[in-house]
Amino acid sequence: MPAIVVGAGLAGLAAALRLAEARPVIVLAKRELGDAATALAQGGIVGVLGSDDSVDAHVQDTIEAGAGLVDASTAQGISAASADAIAWLVEQGVPFTPDRDGPLGLHLTREGGHGVRRIAHAADATGHAIHQTLLAKVLAHPHITVRPHCMAIDLITHRHLGEGAAPGCYGVYVLDQCSGAVETLASDAVVLATGGVGKVYRYTSNPDTATGDGIAMAWRAGCRIANMEFIQFHPTCLYHGQDRRFLITEALRGEGAVLRLPPGIGGDPVGARFMAAHDARAELAPRDIVARAIDFEMKKHGLDHVLLDATALGDAFLREHFPTIHARCETLGIDIAREPIPVVPAAHYTCGGIVANLAGRTDLAGLYAVGEAACTGLHGANRLASNSLLECVVTGRACANDVLARSPGASPPLPGWDDSRAMDADERVVVSHNWDELRLLMWNYVGIVRSTRRLKRALARITLLRGEIDEYYARFHVDRDALELRNLTDCAELVVRSALQRPESRGLHSSLDHPQALPVALPTVLPGRQPI
Repeated sequence: MPAIVVGAGLAGLAAALRLAEARPVIVLAKRELGDAATALAQGGIVGVLGSDDSVDAHVQDTIEAGAGLVDASTAQGISAASADAIAWLVEQGVPFTPDRDGPLGLHLTREGGHGVRRIAHAADATGHAIHQTLLAKVLAHPHITVRPHCMAIDLITHRHLGEGAAPGCYGVYVLDQCSGAVETLASDAVVLATGGVGKVYRYTSNPDTATGDGIAMAWRAGCRIANMEFIQFHPTCLYHGQDRRFLITEALRGEGAVLRLPPGIGGDPVGARFMAAHDARAELAPRDIVARAIDFEMKKHGLDHVLLDATALGDAFLREHFPTIHARCETLGIDIAREPIPVVPAAHYTCGGIVANLAGRTDLAGLYAVGEAACTGLHGANRLASNSLLECVVTGRACANDVLARSPGASPPLPGWDDSRAMDADERVVVSHNWDELRLLMWNYVGIVRSTRRLKRALARITLLRGEIDEYYARFHVDRDALELRNLTDCAELVVRSALQRPESRGLHSSLDHPQALPVALPTVLPGRQPI
């Protein structure tokens, strides 16, 4: 019986490659194989490699960025595995930027919140380089079956099997988008590597796949969900009419780029720098601080964007170290060596998710969660830059090790998918309208800065939307758009309910009604959804 990996990003591919050493694996990707958040990651992956660095130093930086909510033992475990993770990626053939004098022959850069240079990278397209390398390995592996355009609908659990069934996950219902058929796939090991919930917001750096599918499925199956109020907004997403999803990596700030207001604001003809007024670390402050600072300055001055000025770095340096950004901006008419880049914050990373340990174990036997879909405690109230790719590799492989250490279980007969009373959809406008309304609602009411009144309004409207979506889901044959909307609505509710349960400002959760942090930091844990 094959293990099933839902998602073809870094965490899923790392898990699949390790699992395939001992058993067959099915990897499900709901769109094209390249449509993963991993492929968009620019900055790099943490590796505690240098003589000036240590696991304790990295853990301390992680804890400080996480605003008191980081699980220290989790951070210690993942940091301690970072050198092995980098070495494994090198062994797979990932073309990291070299430096003959650097540890492992790699060039290390620095990003916001890090005390030293510890970020291994492949120029400014690290995620793409890693993803393409591992994807090629997965596609060539004889024990791995990759199925694009196959979307998981729901987990098959003991709830589907009736009384007497042992609690656990027994498989997954899957929509084959090419045929329209719903399949019943049995497995004693289902790995959710489905990424975050960025598409719940109107403006996001995430790919279209980031609709919180795994988080929503696990919640509906009864798993606990933690810390969903902590949505990281990347401070510097390109602001341009032709491209509002392209990230400008913070590694650019790590190398000396600075944030400015547009020329003339406040009487400065060049454009005044403003980060020093918000944090002593200025442009190297953690992402939540930089994003709030930009949001504050935009609202204060009535701006649509601010400027990231990298002109002091010079054309040759920018072309060598940031070729992707240089080329993309050039196609849009921006010469980053001679003019600043217009940027704006955008929803970027989900710090919360399915409660899981370092091996990916969830509340349900046989169900694992890794990568951005999971909440291991590593990120706390704010993720430290470049810890995400590291977590994907470490937990993906640890999850596979845990699966392989167990004896494969027999699968009981599973009920098939029943759509005998469903019809073909006759009014697609319901899905498109509710999709747009939900994302705008979340952007306006549950964004970088929140208030209790806004959150309650958001929850009231989400409740109404849920009724419309549940009615649609019950009446019509499923398709990807309806399934994604259903999942996004579940995740929006989880974000709002989590935010309402946190009467303080901490990390990525900034409340106008509760501007101070509480003396003791506690996670927000929501129980799984009860059967209807």
